[in-house]
Amino acid sequence: MKKHLPNAITLLNLFLGCCAAGSVFYGQFLQAFWFLFAAVLADYGDGLVARLLGVHSELGKELDSLADVISFGFVPGAIYYKLLTIGLGLQGAEGLQFAALPGFLLSVFSGLRLAKFNLDKRQADGFLGLPTPSSTMFTAGLMLIYHCDSFGLGAWVANPVFLYLCIGGLSFMLLSEIPMFNFKFKSFGWAGNEIKYIFAAIAVAALLLAREAAFSIVVLLYILFSIFRQLAKKGETV
Repeated sequence: MKKHLPNAITLLNLFLGCCAAGSVFYGQFLQAFWFLFAAVLADYGDGLVARLLGVHSELGKELDSLADVISFGFVPGAIYYKLLTIGLGLQGAEGLQFAALPGFLLSVFSGLRLAKFNLDKRQADGFLGLPTPSSTMFTAGLMLIYHCDSFGLGAWVANPVFLYLCIGGLSFMLLSEIPMFNFKFKSFGWAGNEIKYIFAAIAVAALLLAREAAFSIVVLLYILFSIFRQLAKKGETV
């Protein structure tokens, strides 16, 4: 029975992703965020439970990728599609809105990234390129900024040009070869986890100061930190 528990949590991730997508299309952004937040917890929890129980299966690995394609691939694409319909003044129009379809390009690149990740043995202890949950967190942050009109930026983040740039930038980062650290702790000591603890403190401070805008801010800092660290390493080898 215990060997099926991680898979059940993975399927919960998939279910929550479907609920988030439905909420997005109905413009229920706050509800969509909480479904996504729960999906992230389930995505982290299935692996944690599997390690604690000492179980592993190829089925679980495949299910994990399929669930992530929905929660961290399709859902952020749906968010961009919905925000683009708003920014382009197409909200409420009947039928598929072709000018908003580029939002789903992020879904395509997320699926490609997940497939590459499964085959890439170099990403056991870290990431090459932006992980899909981080891309989703950034996108969910934009959704919340629009919904709450955080700092008066609601209309700005729904600007189609800005959204197209975000889609292009995130799609590029998903497939990039830039090394990025993961947030999984093998131990809770300071040694070896310095960067993770520092970013955890930054995330808490951002939540206190920027509230719902913190999700996009923290991911942006994560991307910039990884880029500058890679440039610094290249500079040392020259």
